[in-house]
Amino acid sequence: MSLVTTPLSITVIGLGQMGGNMALTLKAAGFEVTGSDVFEQARSRLAAQGLTVVAPEELPASDVYLLSLPTSAHVREVIEQSPGLLDLAPKGSVIVDTSTSDPAVTRELAEKVTAAGLLWLDAPVSGGPKGAASGKLGMLLGGDVATIERVLPMLEAMSAKRTHVGGPGSGHVVKLANNYLCAAHLLTTAEAVAMAVKAGVDPAACLAGLNSGSGRSAVSEVNFPEWVLSERFDSGFTTGLMRKDLRLARDAAEQLDIPSPLLQAVVDAWHANPEQPTDSDDFNHITTPILARASQAEEQ
Repeated sequence: MSLVTTPLSITVIGLGQMGGNMALTLKAAGFEVTGSDVFEQARSRLAAQGLTVVAPEELPASDVYLLSLPTSAHVREVIEQSPGLLDLAPKGSVIVDTSTSDPAVTRELAEKVTAAGLLWLDAPVSGGPKGAASGKLGMLLGGDVATIERVLPMLEAMSAKRTHVGGPGSGHVVKLANNYLCAAHLLTTAEAVAMAVKAGVDPAACLAGLNSGSGRSAVSEVNFPEWVLSERFDSGFTTGLMRKDLRLARDAAEQLDIPSPLLQAVVDAWHANPEQPTDSDDFNHITTPILARASQAEEQ
């Protein structure tokens, strides 16, 4: 990764596992980075790692405001109310939302941002905390080409792959589609592996076979060996966040009047038992009860 010669000034808002690691990656790449979070503990954690941090009411003027927040409601609050980037951000600065947000809210906020003389880019990410820390995220970009070019050095420092999918909101539409497929693949792959286990096939051998054929997916190639079969379950993405994303995907489909019975079935499956897994559990734990049923049946 080459260091930038005229670095953008960047304020990262939201210093959780994703936002904190993105801030540190950008700082290491030579950008002028300030971090902010409503929680003092998060600010202290990043300050101990050498990042300049400020409270939300002390945000500096920056070229870019990079948001990494849990929901669209949090994004709206930061932009419209507290700290209120619509009034606070210098004209011509860029607001980049890396959260997985409601596309309808994104498009509404993008219009307000543009009307305020600012620039907008939705840039939801994949790759988890590890990708954020290594600068190897995947990014889905929704916005104008000129805006992307303006912040391209920053995007290059954060990501291994960037895909421009359309105008404002498009990145969040495609991100919801991606997460729907990921959620579905976790269920279907778990059922496929459970079937193989019940038939006497070793789960690792089953996955090797799946990954040599057309049934493979990122879930079978990465999630299962990395987090499921290893029983590490430390991807950094929670079940609660995936459930939230699935509800957003369902709502988007309903707003578009698109019948989506399979999507609804996946939403229902992920919400069937709020205690197994709990919202705070790693999202890969959705496979645990499915695989456990196969083992229990085998013991009987």
